[in-house]
Amino acid sequence: MDWGKQNRLNQLIKPDGRCFFLPIDHGYFLGPTSCLEKPAETIKPLIKHADGLFVTRGVLRSCIDTRCPAPIILRVSGCTSVIGEDLANEMLTTSIDEIIRLNVAAVGVSVFIGSEYERETMDNLSTMVNECEDYGIPVMAVTAVGKELEKRDARYLALCCRICAELGASVVKTYWCEDFQKVTESCPVPVVMAGGPQCETELEVMEFVHDGLQKGAIGINLGRNVWQHEQPVAMMKALRAVIHEKATPQEAIDVFEQERT
Repeated sequence: MDWGKQNRLNQLIKPDGRCFFLPIDHGYFLGPTSCLEKPAETIKPLIKHADGLFVTRGVLRSCIDTRCPAPIILRVSGCTSVIGEDLANEMLTTSIDEIIRLNVAAVGVSVFIGSEYERETMDNLSTMVNECEDYGIPVMAVTAVGKELEKRDARYLALCCRICAELGASVVKTYWCEDFQKVTESCPVPVVMAGGPQCETELEVMEFVHDGLQKGAIGINLGRNVWQHEQPVAMMKALRAVIHEKATPQEAIDVFEQERT
């Protein structure tokens, strides 16, 4: 692997081989979603605990300090909304010149396998891989399912992840599911887990993250279960314990209880 690309990945994936990315890109299709109405205020106490920040260029420019301690993963696909006809009908929103200008560590592209726009979103991923490869910029493929949450099973997600890897993604973000090892074992590049909708309990979050790590994921890209929680800093510290300190779910809950204010 080229030195520059490996250097960027090393910024995001820590020496223990694990990572905790904090996504705040939800506004690109949800608008001012709950607890993310003012992104700068939301992430201010959280960002120092993140290994990477997944964000759009608009919020990066307007809300993120240029001295931000976390490396940036830039979302570069979009142009759909939650009230539109189909979330899968995305296109690339950001040029390679803009990506270089913003000096980001990686970019993220959504791919909707099995949707009406499967080909177009896979073309988005392929185009971005082709353009970023010349400059040593890693591409994270996001295996999106839109509103069809029932698609989150091992057979479907394994298919999605493998296709994204085959198209050249350096990292694949996907959902945790039962038999998650079937997803990671058939994907030749690192897999990170998405958080999905907010869970009902703190323990539920710790359990699926711990299970996914045991079954081959290298980390998480988890937002709403942190910044929509009434104790977001405590949640981040507890999740970091699972990811980087190999804490059990119950040990992570103990960290959460110690850190809550």
